[in-house]
Amino acid sequence: MSEYSIVKSVFIKAPSSDVWRFLTDKKKLATWFHEGEEDVSESGVYALLSDSPDKAGTRLIWGQVLEFTPTSRLVHTFTHDSLAGIETTCVWELTDVEGGTILRLTHSGFEKADNGFNQAADHDAGWDEHFARLRQQAN
Repeated sequence: MSEYSIVKSVFIKAPSSDVWRFLTDKKKLATWFHEGEEDVSESGVYALLSDSPDKAGTRLIWGQVLEFTPTSRLVHTFTHDSLAGIETTCVWELTDVEGGTILRLTHSGFEKADNGFNQAADHDAGWDEHFARLRQQAN
């Protein structure tokens, strides 16, 4: 079985402390991805809400926070209805560099799904769209 992992890097002209808030603050998440029920924290659970008119405010994406190291590393599981019970894993790594932050996402575990390649391909395209909005909001 092949491993389907998505690896993305985004160069953001802001310090890691600012970028971190875009990953954990429920209102800042809403500006580029989906609003959270609560801020993402060490509590162990999180949920992001749908913004589509027919499902506004309902749980869209959810998971467990596995690692929480402010301004440098966030690891959590990631699932939603179309993953049919499969949990994937997102590893967010923030590296301070001169002029800003390199944000690296590794999203893995799609091979566990029956349609793993298609799920990975769809999520890969989705992350591109979301990261374009993150660049606009965080730079």
